[in-house]
Amino acid sequence: MTNKPTPNDKFSFGLWTIGYNGIDTFGKPTREALDVVHVVEKLAEIGAYGLSFHDDDLFAFGSTDAERQTQIDRLTKALADTGLIVPMVTTNLFTAPVFKDGGFTSNDRNVRRFAIRKVLRQLELGVELGAKTFVMWGGREGAEYDSAKNVRVALERYREAVNFLGDYVLSQGWDIRFAIEPKPNEPRGDILLPTVGHALAFIGSLEHPELVGLNPEVGHEQMAGLNFAAGIAQALYHDKLFHIDLNGQRGIKYDQDLVFAHGDLHNAFALVDLLENGGPNGGPAYEGPRHFDYKPSRTEDESGVWDSAKANMRNYLLLKERAASFRADPEVQNALAAAKVFELEQPTLSQGETVESLKADRSAWEDFNTDAYFNGKGFGFVRLQQLATEHLLGAS
Repeated sequence: MTNKPTPNDKFSFGLWTIGYNGIDTFGKPTREALDVVHVVEKLAEIGAYGLSFHDDDLFAFGSTDAERQTQIDRLTKALADTGLIVPMVTTNLFTAPVFKDGGFTSNDRNVRRFAIRKVLRQLELGVELGAKTFVMWGGREGAEYDSAKNVRVALERYREAVNFLGDYVLSQGWDIRFAIEPKPNEPRGDILLPTVGHALAFIGSLEHPELVGLNPEVGHEQMAGLNFAAGIAQALYHDKLFHIDLNGQRGIKYDQDLVFAHGDLHNAFALVDLLENGGPNGGPAYEGPRHFDYKPSRTEDESGVWDSAKANMRNYLLLKERAASFRADPEVQNALAAAKVFELEQPTLSQGETVESLKADRSAWEDFNTDAYFNGKGFGFVRLQQLATEHLLGAS
């Protein structure tokens, strides 16, 4: 397997990632802003296939229609010249002061209406550029104080906005879907729809749930102490993994946005294995963009920005190679069987089984020897994980 990325790998980057200039809460920018045409040209050069962007990444908040169109035209030409595509777009409802209490769920009704109009403009542009996914990250949809927000009503306003936008997409016959991006906190003290599970429950309440899925991010789930690969498995189980954000995170702290796999390496290995192979015995795999939502460290100059972009793609391909080796190893297959991993695929109840027939099966209760599980019948999970570690480290 080659570790040189090509457009067939479907690697994409956010304009806000490559374009991050190093500014943070405690420090000023450390790099010049990068022009969008330069970004497109460089991404095509290093093997990426896509660019995503917020509206305010491409043209400054408050731009005139003429200024906005100039940037759109420049991007469109750069895409045509390089072959890069725009698989996803999103809207910035979190930077400008007007969104200090959120967009869709601001206590101020006028702000909520302005937010929906802003989303409509970017949604229409995304369709024009061929985007298939519209991501919704509600970074300001939340609160710091319990008394400041009626959460039940805020969720209804959130639902109202998403339903309205879904109706518009359906009325236009557009081939685009929405993907909610969960995050537990930062910049708000508490953000609505903080995890994959919360977002899935919310989606089930919508008028058009088929139009809305998930855009989980590595660091966002791990900030809450959750297992990202397990969350992705659940999203796949519900057929709701519409998009994914890959980066690195080291534990429960602020959102680090490190290069992919520069955090929990074991979980990154499990994640790539899941995305590429669908499960230990195969199954539906993820076919969408492998999107990198990270920030080049503010310690770097522009050359370091492109080194970090390449590192994201190379790490993914290395893990893909290691996962293929893991799955092809007969010792691993034997260990999976010994751990009864494949047996989990067998339904617990026989087809058509009733309560009466289960009660009549003495092997399920009367004759079942629970004592055999004390000091016996181990599952061998540690050995299985060691085999994964050895493949991850290239020892097998």
